[in-house]
Amino acid sequence: MMDYPLLLKSVLYRANTVFPEKEIVSRGLHGIFRYTYRDMYKRVCRLAHALGEVLGVKPGEHVGSFAWNHHRHLELYFAVPCSERVLHTINIRLFQEQIVYTINHAEDKVLFIDEDLVPLIESISPKLSTVEAYVIMTDATRLPETTLAPVYSYEELLAQVPDDYAFPTFDENTTAIIGYTSATTGNPKGVLYSHRGLYLHCLTSLIGELGVDDADVTMPVVPMFHVNAWGRPYSDTWIGAKQVYPGPRPQAQDLCALIHNERVTYSAGVPTIWMAVLNHVREHLGMYDFSSVRLLMSGGSALSPTLTEAYEKELGVKLYQGYGQTETSPITFVSFPKSSLKDLPEPEKYQLRAKTGLLVPGLEMRIVNADGKDVTHDGKEMGELWLRGPWIIDSYYKDAEKTREAFIDGWFRTGDIATIDQHGYLQIVDRVKDLIKSGGEWISSVDLENALMGHPDVLEAALIAIPHEKWQERPLACVVLRTEARGKVAKEEILAYLSGRVAKWWLPDDVVFLEEIPKTSVGKFSKKTLREWWEQGRLASAY
Repeated sequence: MMDYPLLLKSVLYRANTVFPEKEIVSRGLHGIFRYTYRDMYKRVCRLAHALGEVLGVKPGEHVGSFAWNHHRHLELYFAVPCSERVLHTINIRLFQEQIVYTINHAEDKVLFIDEDLVPLIESISPKLSTVEAYVIMTDATRLPETTLAPVYSYEELLAQVPDDYAFPTFDENTTAIIGYTSATTGNPKGVLYSHRGLYLHCLTSLIGELGVDDADVTMPVVPMFHVNAWGRPYSDTWIGAKQVYPGPRPQAQDLCALIHNERVTYSAGVPTIWMAVLNHVREHLGMYDFSSVRLLMSGGSALSPTLTEAYEKELGVKLYQGYGQTETSPITFVSFPKSSLKDLPEPEKYQLRAKTGLLVPGLEMRIVNADGKDVTHDGKEMGELWLRGPWIIDSYYKDAEKTREAFIDGWFRTGDIATIDQHGYLQIVDRVKDLIKSGGEWISSVDLENALMGHPDVLEAALIAIPHEKWQERPLACVVLRTEARGKVAKEEILAYLSGRVAKWWLPDDVVFLEEIPKTSVGKFSKKTLREWWEQGRLASAY
């Protein structure tokens, strides 16, 4: 066999060679932009030239992107790593001090910034110790007024260099992208993604019912600034799918319009996105046609069986669950019905789809109980999920202490508590820090949340543990009601609904109604914030 390195330039090569005519659609501040893979390839070549010849970025040095999901960010995804540099996808939703920390920790030399995000970078630029230049990405013919210096126009950079480039060959273990965790506690942790890891991770996105091909129209809603947009920019380019990028600050109406107008077949996002889309469609019946949609993927937090059922019955759309972490590139599990389970009764079918899922090809797992032994595959015994494989990290970037805590005997400890059933389906029941320990027994906040989300008047629900003198901890339910139900549904009704659906001792001690559940930088419910609100006496019903 040839000693042929697994590099991302192979993805770019195939798209330009086999699918040069296929379209990429990008929603921007000034309208919709369209071009082809052939056009994209030439611009990627120009950008690779500009990185070295104009900006002076050497192989191995880090380039930061501070941007939404659009065609220029896609070009950065290829030009930077394929020219043997490293792309740092900066999470724009982190706190300012965390953004400063990640840029300095990664030692970014150049920052590529979206026009509408320039003010944020201006406010922190004096604290950025390694950045030598800024590039503003805009459709406008003139750059906005800015205090950043030196500053360049993305389009002017590309205009002054050739549109062909000899992409180098190098070791497949070379870092392609660096990302950072969303940091619920402490500073974000740096995670290095190699060309080899991303290349192999791409293959998992092309398998079976969940795979895509060149007939698909894909729309990654999951942000490109976090966990590589679940690998979609690479896998969808490799396969030659038409790609639709939702651009800056997309709202439910923007996503619905893109699905309707561009005939999207496949999309991926967090559950809060799909809740918002469903509610928008319900409020505008007859306005949107979702008949093109073959499959939607949900990840980042638990998926409610009620939501999967609503999508199928109201929109005719399959909504599946996926699971991963920043440390795992991210995809490790996907929930779809095995052929032996295709004929399940309807209620069981929706329950199955809401499970975390089946281990994807190429990885190994263990679920380890408190005694260090593997749990029984009965769907009941809980343990911590451990993983290993070619796209699982083996260390944190420049953080020996966190590395020692997270790895044992070659396994990555995910920090997630899970069960696994006799069919091989994993179910994440909680983060270690979110499990509720009451009277020596564990209560899963995720299972309680899923049960609450089945109530027809509940829009969002999150459970946290609060201290209890006798039982150590007890669950507190934080609930957001649908607009029409606010002020009409009492906590007694919520608790009565849960009674019979969960064990009696799992029932929350109280229910508080909120206007909105606070979210993390990647759209998950922020239980850390809820716990802080409780400690500060701020968790009072809003209506």
